[in-house]
Amino acid sequence: MTFLEEQVDPTAELDTPAPAQDLAGRPWWHALGVFDLETTGIDVETARIVTAHVGLIDMTGRSIVEGVWLADPGVDIPEGAAAVHGITTERARADGRPAGEVVAEIIAAVEAVFARGIPLVIYNAPYDLTVLDREAKRHGIASPVIGNVVDPLVIDKALDTYRKGKRTLEAASELYGVTLSDAHDAGADAIAAGRVAQAIAAKYPDELGVSAEELHRKQVGWCAEQATSFQDYMRKKRDPSFTADGRWPHRNGS
Repeated sequence: MTFLEEQVDPTAELDTPAPAQDLAGRPWWHALGVFDLETTGIDVETARIVTAHVGLIDMTGRSIVEGVWLADPGVDIPEGAAAVHGITTERARADGRPAGEVVAEIIAAVEAVFARGIPLVIYNAPYDLTVLDREAKRHGIASPVIGNVVDPLVIDKALDTYRKGKRTLEAASELYGVTLSDAHDAGADAIAAGRVAQAIAAKYPDELGVSAEELHRKQVGWCAEQATSFQDYMRKKRDPSFTADGRWPHRNGS
């Protein structure tokens, strides 16, 4: 049994590649992987993974496969972070598994999604994928091989550029009619992000009726443009030396 077969045990042969799936002729949103991390902080260079979810949703948004992890990150979890995702240092130490084991399994699960030919939805992908890369390096594990990624944050900004208000997952879920009842739970966030991606695809069929490969390429350009625009704004309004990183879907070390 592999991660992409009908199972919910995240330790069950996650390093076994799943067979490729023939998605020829089907829209990219008919089968989606979903991924989210909850961590110790917002700095990708120092953040440690606390909880994770890697799963699959079908074309209706139904969760059909779920892998969940709780890690002992090996460092104290700041009170601010614990207040967001609900995992304290004490709980992580009592119930979490060694961080290196968890990171290896998460990477195997992410790669299993890509090996099946399925795009992976990650809201604000550069954060989660960069944290995962840094954790891999920290524990002497090969960085994940990345396939086609779908980032609803980047797509939403590109297609509804001038909308006022927040661009958080909670705000996007409300806008696109997706229920998010337990924000900052890795599973709830991952599945909601997948459903938001499907809702955006339904709203913008002409713009998003492309292959997963083409959508991935579009997002690389969109994210770079968004970073340039934000950098220009910040330099004019607040800080002349401000820089914004437009690399997507992950960011290599400087």
